Amino acid sequence: MHPRHVLLAACVAALWGFNFVPIKVGLADFPPLLFAALRFTAAALPAVFFVRRPPVAARWLWLVGLPLGVGQFGLLFLGMRLGMPAGLSSVVVQTSALFTALFAAVLLRERLTGPLLAGMAVAFTGVGMLGAAQAGGGGGTVLAFALCVVSAVMWGLANIAMRRMSQTATGPVDSFGFMVWMSLVPPVPLFALSLVFEGPGAIADTRVTWGGLASLAYIAYVSTLVGFGVWGWLMKRYAAGTVAMYSLLVPPFGLLSAVLVLGERVDAFRMLAAALIVSGVAIASVRLRRVPAPAPVPEPAPTR
Repeated sequence: MHPRHVLLAACVAALWGFNFVPIKVGLADFPPLLFAALRFTAAALPAVFFVRRPPVAARWLWLVGLPLGVGQFGLLFLGMRLGMPAGLSSVVVQTSALFTALFAAVLLRERLTGPLLAGMAVAFTGVGMLGAAQAGGGGGTVLAFALCVVSAVMWGLANIAMRRMSQTATGPVDSFGFMVWMSLVPPVPLFALSLVFEGPGAIADTRVTWGGLASLAYIAYVSTLVGFGVWGWLMKRYAAGTVAMYSLLVPPFGLLSAVLVLGERVDAFRMLAAALIVSGVAIASVRLRRVPAPAPVPEPAPTR
């Protein structure tokens, strides 16, 4: 990659890592399900009127939008509202790459390679350590951690749907355009769930501050539209695996942002667990390439 594009990919990772800070700030103003609904509403409108609809069947918008929007973000926001730290949340959701590989093996019959299995072992060891550490904080903290893990599972399901979608599309699918149109799906079920579980009273009593509005604007426009727009632009110019590796910078940026902005403290044990998770995902992302055997050297022709 060109050095400027390397910097661009790192900046997107920084935007996505910092994203967990405004989520935490916004959750102080909004109920979590309502906040998730507003996030996708803002990402879709008015952009959907200016962005071309991707060349995919409508069912794929639903098959991706429900697990990604309602499942992943809805559960992530609930977990963070219940007390999951922003920095550690940015680490846990990266295990979606591992769940994607597991679902691909079961549903798409893709092969589990040696590096992938080794990475899973390392990462899930870190997840177990982090879960044990969070268990020391009581049942609410355990539930918050579990919700973040399940949100990563839902992201993995959404990734499988996107992979299948790309195989059936009638043309190249722009990630930015797909994200805008997919954002039309989650708001209605999220608003309905908010009404049922958070109640009309909680919604009516919401007192929005400038910090809450700024948080909503960041996660809807900067993180989603700008982030995916730049990421899609890079994906068109370089191999997907090359660009995807820079997503491993999201957890470090997330942890650093949470420490500097929110004042979160991460003890040595949790930091070790986070390092194992990131390292495991990195190991699982390795793609071994077979080196072709050297061509046989022809024997010299016999002399007569």
